[in-house]
Amino acid sequence: MQQLEDIAMNYIEQIDKNRIPKHVAIIMDGNGRWAQLRGKERQEGHQAGAATVRQLVEDSLKLGIKYLTLYTFSTENWNRPVAEVAALMVLLFESVEEELFVKNNVAFRVIGDMSKLPDNVRDRLNGCIERTAKNDSMTLVLALSYSSKWEITEAVRSIATKVKDGLLDPSEITDAAIDEALTTSFMPDPDLLIRTGKEQRLSNFLLWQAAYSELYFTEVLWPDFNKMELCKAIYEYQGRQRRYGLTGEQVINDEKKE
Repeated sequence: MQQLEDIAMNYIEQIDKNRIPKHVAIIMDGNGRWAQLRGKERQEGHQAGAATVRQLVEDSLKLGIKYLTLYTFSTENWNRPVAEVAALMVLLFESVEEELFVKNNVAFRVIGDMSKLPDNVRDRLNGCIERTAKNDSMTLVLALSYSSKWEITEAVRSIATKVKDGLLDPSEITDAAIDEALTTSFMPDPDLLIRTGKEQRLSNFLLWQAAYSELYFTEVLWPDFNKMELCKAIYEYQGRQRRYGLTGEQVINDEKKE
């Protein structure tokens, strides 16, 4: 354990503290496979994954990350076996520990179709959102019953309704207008998007918002994603040049002006 801490510290020491990504989004993949590799039930993998979330919140806060968005449950996940979905809902209910948010001054938010969640889960989530609204050290965002296609469809409906009601002219539908209509309008787009568990796809997660995010894929399964792995991802992120359509030379010149 001490050796892992030492390796993690090496990455931390190499990280530029002035270039920490403001918003990190993570597709938490691999709970089930983690359990199967150990001859355990999938539920035990989800429990181990929940423990990883709790630790990651504290690690992210110490690194200076301001927004941490976790893909917790997609709209497609409702198609999983009923028993697994029910177990996930129970685990979600138990995992919302307000003490974690209060102790660390962390605000809690949810993006997704919360109307589909069980009443007790939805009530607990809403209560936590309200009671942590003024916390400002970091914001933890859970994507629950979420998918980008759902989110964009809802945004289009909202904008279409405004046009129909004469509140918005079609010429006023800009990137900014769409940003405002999305459920993520309260936070910046992710600087770094991480996916654990080997797969290399976005799986319907923040498709609009991730247009210029730096993508980082790792074979590490989610329950094993620790402080060292997070630091490795940030270290690689800082080694990239974010051009946003410009040339490398233009970016360098802009940085010199700053």
